[in-house]
Amino acid sequence: MAKITAEYIWIDGQRPTSKLRSKTKILDGPVKKLSDIPEWGYDGSSTSQASGHFSDLLLRPGRFVADPLHRENDILVLCEVLNPDGSVHWSNTRAQLREVAEKYKDHDPWFGIEQEYTFFEGNRPLGWPDHGFPAPQGGYYCGVGADEVFGRDVVEAHADACVRAGIHIVGTNAEVMPGQWEFQVGAVGAPDIADELWLARWLLYRIGEEFEVSATLYPKPVKGDWNGAGAHTNFSTKAMRQEGGMKIIEEAMRKLEKRHDEHIKVYGAHNEERLTGLHETAPIHQFRWGISDRGASVRIPMATANLGYGYFEDRRPAANMDPYQVCSILIETVCGDY
Repeated sequence: MAKITAEYIWIDGQRPTSKLRSKTKILDGPVKKLSDIPEWGYDGSSTSQASGHFSDLLLRPGRFVADPLHRENDILVLCEVLNPDGSVHWSNTRAQLREVAEKYKDHDPWFGIEQEYTFFEGNRPLGWPDHGFPAPQGGYYCGVGADEVFGRDVVEAHADACVRAGIHIVGTNAEVMPGQWEFQVGAVGAPDIADELWLARWLLYRIGEEFEVSATLYPKPVKGDWNGAGAHTNFSTKAMRQEGGMKIIEEAMRKLEKRHDEHIKVYGAHNEERLTGLHETAPIHQFRWGISDRGASVRIPMATANLGYGYFEDRRPAANMDPYQVCSILIETVCGDY
């Protein structure tokens, strides 16, 4: 039996923003199904998830994909963190989304997430001068040319890796601030969409190692008159995607407004630095929706308004949000009795 590598990936307990961790196990391959992958353990005291005197935690495989960076049959394994007795660890937000998605599965919710991020080289954004600032924003968004776009080789390597891993990546583009990019994943149900976003993030960081650049999801990586970084989350239910769906979307807006503060709590740390009412955002303590309005909390796309059915875009989540939490609360709010 040929040996393969399995990269076990999990989400740690750092607060206010969790980080990805991973380690490699050599297995007999090939792996055909999830049950072929054994559980594993690790030192939770080194990941802010346990104390030193009782530090062992359990990794239970939840999803695996092809490893696009190594040999044929190697795999990436996204895991849930469990306590030694097999119960759900407090840092495990995937378990909650699994329950919520099962409860509301008849609504058939779909998600598409637009993940913005910023490349850094050392302590400055990639492509920025050693001293001072680049030219003001204006020519960088979807730009072309070595004077306006920085890091395209990393972006293309990342997109290729996501495709080969089977992640539903559907696009990339340079963003408004130089050194800032976006990739989009979807449309996928839950918890698959959140699994794929975490795996795509891991691949972004890992490929960045090869190019000696880092990617940050901090929502306001540069202070001042520069765009922040978000994770706009597109959402629809079966009823929204059918004739007359616009009425369902409008009802969803009323529900979202009622629970605005609860959503903001799980939409990413330091989001108040980004949601200022400037740079294509709505103020953090205000809820407003509109058609084709990128200054709104929630935007109804022009195509949805014209057709009378489709999806909406929640523009409030920060780039560093936990997609398990964001997807959970969107399903609960929109599909529940609020």
